[in-house]
Amino acid sequence: MQAYEIINKKKRGVALSADEIHYIVNAFTTGKISDAQMSALLMAIYFKGMTPAETTALTMAMAESGDQLDLSRLPGIKVDKHSTGGVGDKTTLVVGPIVAALGIPVAKMSGRGLGHTGGTVDKLEAIPGMKMDIATDEFLSIVAKHGICITGQSANLAPADKKIYALRDITATVDSIPLIAASIMSKKIAAGADRILLDVKTGNGAFMKTLPQAQELAKAMTEIGEGCGRKTHALITDMSVPLGDAVGNILEIREAIDVLRGQGPEDMATICIELAAHMLHMAEKGNLEECRKLASEAIANGKALAKLAEMVETQCGDKAYILEPELFGSAKVEHPVLSPKQGYIASMDTEGIGICAMTLGAGRENADDTIDYTAGIIIKAKTGDAIELGQPIAILHTSSQDKADIVAQKYLSCLTFSDTATAKPNLIYEQ
Repeated sequence: MQAYEIINKKKRGVALSADEIHYIVNAFTTGKISDAQMSALLMAIYFKGMTPAETTALTMAMAESGDQLDLSRLPGIKVDKHSTGGVGDKTTLVVGPIVAALGIPVAKMSGRGLGHTGGTVDKLEAIPGMKMDIATDEFLSIVAKHGICITGQSANLAPADKKIYALRDITATVDSIPLIAASIMSKKIAAGADRILLDVKTGNGAFMKTLPQAQELAKAMTEIGEGCGRKTHALITDMSVPLGDAVGNILEIREAIDVLRGQGPEDMATICIELAAHMLHMAEKGNLEECRKLASEAIANGKALAKLAEMVETQCGDKAYILEPELFGSAKVEHPVLSPKQGYIASMDTEGIGICAMTLGAGRENADDTIDYTAGIIIKAKTGDAIELGQPIAILHTSSQDKADIVAQKYLSCLTFSDTATAKPNLIYEQ
């Protein structure tokens, strides 16, 4: 085979065979073809698209380019959850312990945050002593004994995807549904779960800004999962407002603990129960209504919170911070953002709010930036809420008053106001 022939074939809109896709992915990963040739193929895919069979082949080629986790030593049906990301999305910290407390093994590899989205690994590393770089054998042993372990992604998990994504980032081919779907699913397939639950976000704080885009991505990823022999299901959930009230690492951990205590924001609790119920249903624990009840009971009887504390302890973290979250440090500055008018919040620029949190120190603009774990935002009013003049609508947590003053103005610019009531967005569009 020759790369030139494969590129030319896709340029003309002809479907590639699985052998051709595996050849070019392997050749690029091992340095046998150039960045220029792979860039040309990516652009051809961007304009001509891929069939479900092509996308599945691309996913498998990337998944097979590095380590693949074998979860067969773990009992029962293994279900993985993936969210396409957003602002305030700390669902893994709640859903994982619920599911594990009900006997479903949770062997979860998670990523770090970059830009306006947060990462589960960063949140957990805010807990003193927490170990997030765990070798595969130890990872599997922890899950076998304790039912749950959340670790950072292996450096050799789908290395072809990492190399291809770096090219997509500089060739304006990131926003291609087949390439997005294959990128996400290659890591999920390599992570070894039997079944995969997808939480596809839509709205101005998500990568998929519109519902049709989210539906297209959900369909593509579900087809890939099924094509790779993994039962796959997708929910489409809202990200036109931040999820929950907390944005920022320690703030989000504390909110997750609140939810596991049966408290916390209603939107966060609702989404977590729904995701947990779908994971339990996929693991054949009952119908959806029965599984919602099981998830709610795991919170009410304290078993889910106890499982989170157990997970933290097994990963060398101090579980006292889970049982007594007031032990977490506070930011040096807590600055209220006051409403400039009376009326209603009509809409929120959720991505902009995520960038505000990053500017306060809660996230990274570049991969090597240092995170301030205490930084972030507590949101006091969201889309559809009535507000009074001078009412605190957010509390900024940061290390300096100068940062707070700058971000306070940016935060207000992320909101639109109305004199009349505005409907709150749907939490779940499809399930």
